[in-house]
Amino acid sequence: MGTVTEGLAEALARLARDLQREQGAPATLERVVASAIALVPGAEEGSISLVTGRSQVTSVAASDELPRAVDALQSETGQGPCLDAIYEQETVSVPDMASEARWPDFARRAAQAGTGSMLSFQLFVQEDTLGAMNLYARAPHAFDAESEHVGFLFAAHAAIAFSAVRRGENLQVALDSRNLIGQAQGILMERHGVSADEAFVLLTTASQHRNVKLRVVAEDLVGGRRLSR
Repeated sequence: MGTVTEGLAEALARLARDLQREQGAPATLERVVASAIALVPGAEEGSISLVTGRSQVTSVAASDELPRAVDALQSETGQGPCLDAIYEQETVSVPDMASEARWPDFARRAAQAGTGSMLSFQLFVQEDTLGAMNLYARAPHAFDAESEHVGFLFAAHAAIAFSAVRRGENLQVALDSRNLIGQAQGILMERHGVSADEAFVLLTTASQHRNVKLRVVAEDLVGGRRLSR
């Protein structure tokens, strides 16, 4: 048991180091999924899913078509681990999809799609948005207590990776907006002979008049349209 634990700790440490070197959201999350499939006993496929409004399930990173199909079934039927129990539980186990009674319509169709058993781990819950890591096997009863334990540890890493990705994306949007507004200010300064502050006032005035975000006004101006106020 000690050797197994040491090997897992080493694998998780290596994953943490590797994630720091990954570039971009898809690569980071796909790396987590691939590592989980490789090390969680019984796992054959996996995905990281985003649930919005407790109704829409989207595969953010998926190992193959099966996870994507299962996410689509959850959205279509309004049933499934990501749409129900996982909002209240950190781990949801589906030992035998063919006989699962919690979500009968979803379970029947997921079994027909090739899912024998499934594990879902909550990554985060923020207002009406949820992140989950899902692991799949084609045979029933493929996952045991060790699978849940190791999967839970991977979910902790996935949650950190997902959080970093979301922060990075938000930061990139903010940087892009700032650069775009700066370009728009430069156009107005050259076109009208005004200062940077005066150009910014022109942009914000147009934003308020049109009732759109400042980024949209700047994007239109940089794209060649005139500033309407």
